[in-house]
Parts: sequence; C-alpha cells; structure tokens
Amino acid sequence: MHGIIATWRMALEGIEKADAMLKEGKNASDAIEAAIREVEDYPYYKSVGYGGLPNQDGVLQMDAGYIDGDSLSVGAVCAIEDFANPVSIARKLSQGTVNNILAGQGAAQFGTEYGFEQKKMLTDRAKRIYERKKAELAQNDQLRPYDGHDTVGMVCVDDESHVVAATSTSGLFMKRNGRIGDSPFVGSGFYADSQVGGATATGLGEDIMKGCISYEIVRRMKEGMPVQQACETAVNQLDETLKERRGQAGDISVVAMDCNGNWGCATNIEGFSFVAATQHSAPVVYLAHRLDDGHTVFEKADQQWLDAYMHNHSAAVE
Repeated sequence: MHGIIATWRMALEGIEKADAMLKEGKNASDAIEAAIREVEDYPYYKSVGYGGLPNQDGVLQMDAGYIDGDSLSVGAVCAIEDFANPVSIARKLSQGTVNNILAGQGAAQFGTEYGFEQKKMLTDRAKRIYERKKAELAQNDQLRPYDGHDTVGMVCVDDESHVVAATSTSGLFMKRNGRIGDSPFVGSGFYADSQVGGATATGLGEDIMKGCISYEIVRRMKEGMPVQQACETAVNQLDETLKERRGQAGDISVVAMDCNGNWGCATNIEGFSFVAATQHSAPVVYLAHRLDDGHTVFEKADQQWLDAYMHNHSAAVE
C-alpha cells in the first residue's frame, strides 16, 4: 500500500508527480526527492527553494533534511546558498557513515564536489518583497520582522513498505544570518522508521524543536496509537507544555503516515493545508481546523480556495 503526504498546498504538483512514480512501482526515495524538487523549483513559493525569501541581510539561506526509514540513514544541509535542490544534497549526504549534516560553506563545498546544480536562488520578486519589508520596518519598529515559515515536509511509503521523510525550506523571512530551524534536524523537522511510519512538521522551528515532535509522533505510533491520534496528542501536549512554561506556543502543524499508508495530521493554527495521496486516492488538498477539544478535523479544499491560493501566490509585487 503506497502513499505520500505533505505539508501545505504548495506540495500538490510534487505530490502528483510522486504519486505517478509510486503507481509505476518506483521507490519512495526517488518519489519523495522528485516531489520536493518540484516545490524547490517553483518561483512563487516564498518559503522554499527558488524564489524563497531571504534573511535580514538579503541573503537566501536554505535548509533540507532526508531520512531513509529502512536504514535510518540521515542527511541534511543547513544555511546552504545558491544550490537549486538542497533536498538532493541532503539525500546524498545520507549515504555516508559520517559527515551527514553539513552547514554553510561546508555544505556548499560538498555540493560543488558532487556536481549538484548551482543557481542564483534569490529572485527579483523576492528582492522586491525584501526591500518592501525593510522599508516597513524602518518606518514602524512595532512591526514583527519575522514572517513565513512554511516548510515543505513529506512522508512517503512505497509498495515495499519502505518509508522515507524529507524537508526543504528557506526558513523565516528576515531571520538572522545563519539561523537554523527544525527542518534539517532529524526527530524535530522529520523522522521515519519503515517498521512504523514517518512524520514531518512545519511552523515555528524554535518551538517545534522543544518537543522533537516528529520523532515523538513515530514513537507513539510504535506504541500502538493510530496515526491520527499520535499526531493530535503530540501537538496538543507540546502546545500545552509551551503555554504552561513559556506563556505562549508558536505555530505547530504536522502530517504523518504509517507503514501501511494510513495518514493523519494535527495543528494548533487555523489555515493549515496539506496534500495526501494513496494507492486508492488521487492527490487531494485538505484544509485542517483544530477544534476546542484538541481534535483536528479536515475537509477537501474547494475550487474557490484553490484558485485564490494560486492568485495570491503569483500576484505581481510592486
């Protein structure tokens, strides 16, 4: 029973590509890499890859992670600049026994050595958004500089019950130089175990890391929790803990899939979208809503919502 699930509507085209590959009998590793590359290559998504928004110095720094649930091999890049597909570099790094997670210049050296495509990733559109935000902040110091932390994270299961998870992001808009969130860190941004399943997270990385939430979801699944319950209880517990100890909790949303292709999601925000496809279900965009009792419910996005999404993301920037 194959399947794939991903955070945010921006993953739809990638999920469609991966779903077709899985139906052809391709493996989960190739399918998930192809799906995330599709998102990284699209210029209008502001939080991943080409067209992503820069840090406070106007530099686009990207993070990505990958785990193979069969071998538990992990690879990640942090604060890498001007490479077209960070997820592919992360996957390559997972194939070694040491030096699996590289940052900054070290990640760039590795990417160059292995011939990964180099590309100027900061687009003119992203520059205009950056300059506009700088001007707004200069005029009003009460404005919040940070915006946008929509990591694309995916979990994929193939017909051999091989589970993989991967992430890619440009992180917080206007973050400090060198800031790293949860996305490239195994256990926080993503986790997979082919004997159980996998999970991935999106939101405020600094808070997601406080609960190692992706590992926690898989751990709960291993203990026998259904995937939806594992997602909800993990998010609710971290949300409650952060509010008790720190007075507030940042955005936390997760998706997960078990090794049989059953999937779940949970969130502590309004407006979380995700995409799921299985052997018996074509790719669908869902909208998730958290109820007062802590349960997360979801519904298919209608065409009006889908059209508005694409219009908002591709609208001209003055």
